[in-house]
Amino acid sequence: MSKTELTNMVMIQDPITGKVLVQDRIKSWKGLSFPGGHVENNESFVDSAVREIKEETGLTVRNLKYCGVIHWLNNRTFDRYIVFLYKTKDYTGSLLDECDEGKNRWISIDELRVTPSENDMPKYLPMFLEDGYSEAFGSWNDEEPWDIEYK
Repeated sequence: MSKTELTNMVMIQDPITGKVLVQDRIKSWKGLSFPGGHVENNESFVDSAVREIKEETGLTVRNLKYCGVIHWLNNRTFDRYIVFLYKTKDYTGSLLDECDEGKNRWISIDELRVTPSENDMPKYLPMFLEDGYSEAFGSWNDEEPWDIEYK
């Protein structure tokens, strides 16, 4: 039987410097990534994003703007991994240097675009930075390379 995982990811941008907050993840999906995590039972997608950001970064985010969804399908098991994407420039609090997931830091979008990362994070940037996309879809399995299509 196939399973579906619901997750979120939030691009937090400093309104003054324009830099974005990334985690250098050491657990699953290793490499640079925007913070986020799993949706828990009886939790809305937005509430889960706000909670995950607080847990992983120490920041309280508000006024999340929906950017679309990344939808992964395992073409062998038919498991689905769905990531709801948000962005905001509205946050308060003190940034945690690190959490269980990895270290947090601010970098420019240009730097993020050219920084090699195991998880290919730069491929997801159009969903956050360009209008006109509502979904990125990718098919994968553990033995074959993957690619992503924007819809």
